[in-house]
Amino acid sequence: MGSLPAGVAEELTGSVTERIEQLLTDHINPGLAAHGGYASLVEVSDDGVATVLMGGGCQGCSVSAVTLSEGIKRMILEAIPEVTDVVDATDHAAGTSPYYS
Repeated sequence: MGSLPAGVAEELTGSVTERIEQLLTDHINPGLAAHGGYASLVEVSDDGVATVLMGGGCQGCSVSAVTLSEGIKRMILEAIPEVTDVVDATDHAAGTSPYYS
Protein backbone atom coordinates (compact mmCIF):
# COMPACT_ATOMS: atom_id res chain seq x y z
CA MET A 1 0.00 0.00 0.00
CA GLY A 2 1.27 3.48 -0.75
CA SER A 3 0.65 4.42 -4.37
CA LEU A 4 -2.44 4.02 -6.46
CA PRO A 5 -2.47 1.86 -9.55
CA ALA A 6 -2.86 3.88 -12.74
CA GLY A 7 -6.41 4.90 -13.54
CA VAL A 8 -7.90 4.39 -10.07
CA ALA A 9 -8.66 8.06 -9.45
CA GLU A 10 -10.57 8.25 -12.73
CA GLU A 11 -12.70 5.21 -11.79
CA LEU A 12 -14.03 6.82 -8.60
CA THR A 13 -17.46 8.43 -8.90
CA GLY A 14 -19.83 10.46 -6.77
CA SER A 15 -19.33 12.89 -3.92
CA VAL A 16 -16.06 13.24 -2.02
CA THR A 17 -17.46 10.97 0.69
CA GLU A 18 -18.56 8.35 -1.85
CA ARG A 19 -15.18 8.39 -3.61
CA ILE A 20 -13.30 7.96 -0.32
CA GLU A 21 -15.55 5.05 0.63
CA GLN A 22 -14.98 3.43 -2.80
CA LEU A 23 -11.23 3.85 -2.40
CA LEU A 24 -11.30 2.34 1.09
CA THR A 25 -13.45 -0.60 -0.01
CA ASP A 26 -11.73 -1.42 -3.29
CA HIS A 27 -8.07 -0.50 -2.77
CA ILE A 28 -7.14 0.22 0.86
CA ASN A 29 -9.06 -2.26 2.99
CA PRO A 30 -8.02 -5.37 1.03
CA GLY A 31 -4.41 -4.63 2.02
CA LEU A 32 -5.31 -3.90 5.63
CA ALA A 33 -7.41 -7.08 5.79
CA ALA A 34 -4.27 -9.13 5.24
CA HIS A 35 -3.32 -8.08 8.78
CA GLY A 36 -6.84 -8.34 10.18
CA GLY A 37 -7.50 -4.61 9.94
CA TYR A 38 -9.69 -2.09 8.19
CA ALA A 39 -10.30 1.64 7.92
CA SER A 40 -13.65 3.39 7.70
CA LEU A 41 -14.60 6.96 6.97
CA VAL A 42 -16.08 8.93 9.88
CA GLU A 43 -16.62 12.26 8.14
CA VAL A 44 -15.27 14.83 5.72
CA SER A 45 -15.23 18.38 7.05
CA ASP A 46 -16.15 21.45 5.02
CA ASP A 47 -12.45 22.28 4.66
CA GLY A 48 -11.67 18.85 3.17
CA VAL A 49 -10.26 17.01 6.19
CA ALA A 50 -11.20 13.32 6.09
CA THR A 51 -11.43 11.60 9.46
CA VAL A 52 -10.95 7.84 9.47
CA LEU A 53 -11.33 5.16 12.10
CA MET A 54 -8.94 2.21 12.08
CA GLY A 55 -10.21 -1.09 13.44
CA GLY A 56 -9.46 -4.76 13.79
CA GLY A 57 -5.74 -5.42 13.67
CA CYS A 58 -5.06 -1.74 12.97
CA GLN A 59 -6.49 -0.54 16.28
CA GLY A 60 -3.60 -0.26 18.70
CA CYS A 61 -1.05 -1.51 16.17
CA SER A 62 2.42 -0.07 16.72
CA VAL A 63 2.72 0.91 13.04
CA SER A 64 -0.77 2.35 12.57
CA ALA A 65 0.62 5.90 12.26
CA VAL A 66 2.81 4.74 9.37
CA THR A 67 -0.11 2.89 7.78
CA LEU A 68 -2.12 6.10 7.99
CA SER A 69 0.54 8.50 6.69
CA GLU A 70 2.28 6.34 4.10
CA GLY A 71 -0.71 4.32 2.92
CA ILE A 72 -4.21 5.54 3.65
CA LYS A 73 -3.49 9.29 3.60
CA ARG A 74 -1.19 9.15 0.60
CA MET A 75 -3.70 7.19 -1.49
CA ILE A 76 -6.67 9.38 -0.57
CA LEU A 77 -4.80 12.64 -1.23
CA GLU A 78 -3.52 11.30 -4.55
CA ALA A 79 -6.94 10.14 -5.74
CA ILE A 80 -9.22 12.88 -4.41
CA PRO A 81 -7.86 16.42 -4.78
CA GLU A 82 -10.67 17.98 -2.72
CA VAL A 83 -9.29 16.26 0.39
CA THR A 84 -6.75 18.46 2.19
CA ASP A 85 -5.75 16.10 5.02
CA VAL A 86 -6.56 12.70 6.52
CA VAL A 87 -6.64 12.27 10.30
CA ASP A 88 -7.09 9.25 12.55
CA ALA A 89 -9.89 9.30 15.16
CA THR A 90 -9.05 5.85 16.54
CA ASP A 91 -8.52 5.29 20.27
CA HIS A 92 -5.43 3.12 19.88
CA ALA A 93 -5.16 2.52 23.64
CA ALA A 94 -8.54 0.76 23.67
CA GLY A 95 -9.13 -2.82 22.67
CA THR A 96 -8.09 -6.19 24.04
CA SER A 97 -4.31 -6.01 23.52
CA PRO A 98 -3.23 -2.68 22.03
CA TYR A 99 0.43 -2.01 21.34
CA TYR A 100 -0.08 1.66 22.22
CA SER A 101 -0.87 1.23 25.92
